[in-house]
Amino acid sequence: MAEPFTSTSIATIIASLILLLVPISYSSPFITDGSRDSPIPQSDIDLLEFPLNLEYLEAEFFLYGSMGQGLDNFAPNLTMGGPKPLGAKKANLDPYTRDVIKQFAWQEVGHLRAIKNIVQGFPRPLLDLSTKSFAKTMDAAFGKRLSPPFDPYASSLHYLIASYVIPYVGLTGYVGANPKLQAAASKRLVAGLLAVESGQDAVIRGLLYEHALIRLHPYGITVAEFTNRISNLRNKLGQEGIKDEGLVVPKKLGAEGQIRGNVLAGDEYSIGYARTPEEILRVVYGSGNESTPGGFYPKGADGRIAKSHLQHS
Repeated sequence: MAEPFTSTSIATIIASLILLLVPISYSSPFITDGSRDSPIPQSDIDLLEFPLNLEYLEAEFFLYGSMGQGLDNFAPNLTMGGPKPLGAKKANLDPYTRDVIKQFAWQEVGHLRAIKNIVQGFPRPLLDLSTKSFAKTMDAAFGKRLSPPFDPYASSLHYLIASYVIPYVGLTGYVGANPKLQAAASKRLVAGLLAVESGQDAVIRGLLYEHALIRLHPYGITVAEFTNRISNLRNKLGQEGIKDEGLVVPKKLGAEGQIRGNVLAGDEYSIGYARTPEEILRVVYGSGNESTPGGFYPKGADGRIAKSHLQHS
């Protein structure tokens, strides 16, 4: 006759079952090579959470621009209750551009899900995607007030120029983060995100390059000059030299010093530039200071890295 379970044996069984239910680390369901079983260190978690700030920004800008609604309508669970973006709206896009931007929008939703499959993340920060916010950025880029104020939602070309402002910053952040990551799952995630962010940036630059010499109405300023001014502003705000280049550059800055056309930005070896989180905050805040919020993040970015600088402000 079988021995009855004692209170001790029952407790042991329950404890064993509980241990089986406890995850050993953050992990992604698409990791299939065994690396999901490796613990992700806190330093990786910080570096993976930081770009959520930019992924939220891109997702909302592209969703609203192409469809007139944002994450609150299409993926409310991803916002984690964060505040609704300020001033975002549907752009006046031609069918081709709208289709491209809509694809970008859904890709950004996927990026948010991918990151949150590995780290807990944080609620969507307050984002300022208003015409006023973009106009302020353009005024800073040109060192004067444009008249009328730049409206990113006015036309396809306006919207593409505004889009030039956003994905590339995140791209340089992924390049900068990659060598600092330790866990295999972290490296795989960032490599995958970087691949698609680079593709988005290439498409935006390619579409703009096709119109590089077109003068944007009513300013009489070429598209190429807009990109050059935006890139120069980001270099100035980042404070770490040239890490940004427009569509037409001095020949010495072109690929192998042989050409002025610059449909893809890269260093002297045509390798992507890298930025630190601090440089990125200086740029997206528009303040040149990682401790002074503003720009697209009126109340600052979120995550341990960004908050560590806000505490010093």
